[in-house]
Amino acid sequence: MSEISAVVITRNEAGNIERCLESLLFCDEIIVVDSHSEDGTRELAGKYTEKVFTRDWAGYADQKNYAVGLCKNDWILSVDADEQVTDELRAEIMEVGKISTDCVAYTVPRKTIHSGRWIRHGGWYPNRLIRFFKKSAGKWVGSEIHERWEPSGGVQDLQGHLKHYSFTSFADQVARNNHYSTLGAELLRRQGKHASVFKMIHKPFWKFVETYLIKRGFLDGTPGFIIAISAAYSVFLKWAKLWEMDRRETQGKI
Repeated sequence: MSEISAVVITRNEAGNIERCLESLLFCDEIIVVDSHSEDGTRELAGKYTEKVFTRDWAGYADQKNYAVGLCKNDWILSVDADEQVTDELRAEIMEVGKISTDCVAYTVPRKTIHSGRWIRHGGWYPNRLIRFFKKSAGKWVGSEIHERWEPSGGVQDLQGHLKHYSFTSFADQVARNNHYSTLGAELLRRQGKHASVFKMIHKPFWKFVETYLIKRGFLDGTPGFIIAISAAYSVFLKWAKLWEMDRRETQGKI
């Protein structure tokens, strides 16, 4: 098939980047766009590709569009730094070019690893995302948190997995909840939403019910329970931070 460019955006991913880039060596080009890492990520990435670029953070969609724009090839494999292409997915991608199709993008299922275990429930699997696509037939769109590739043509599913190493520890999970809940609160604010005690109670509660019961997170044992509690807590933080933003604005008008 046509040559493939792989793209990865990074910031402080020294613990993940080598595993990720090692799995991308079958590609004809690897592009890494780093946002001023302070842990040696750029130096480690330089062992696998000469094309390591530094750019100020501009949001997920914008950063990924910039990275795609640096690629010399039309077919792009977009992978996060905490992900790894499996042998099965690599073989499947290499076979795609042998099939005559009008497809311009492919979804990939992710196996997310939490506490050393593949999480199959709670909405975490298969979590299909478009990760292999033609750059001439789409673009990254979306908010600060929920970016997605929007194709301008047909989409098909691949069966090989990406492995996703979501958290290094529970402390890492708490830190990310704190970070993403801030982004979520800022998004709600831009949408004109306002917080209340009622929302801070019922939205986290129903998030736990959805994750642990409706989406059967309980089948993943203790990790499933921790994930459901964490998801609910993240929702609480988001609305509590929005309340704090509202309060500061009100006090500023007094």
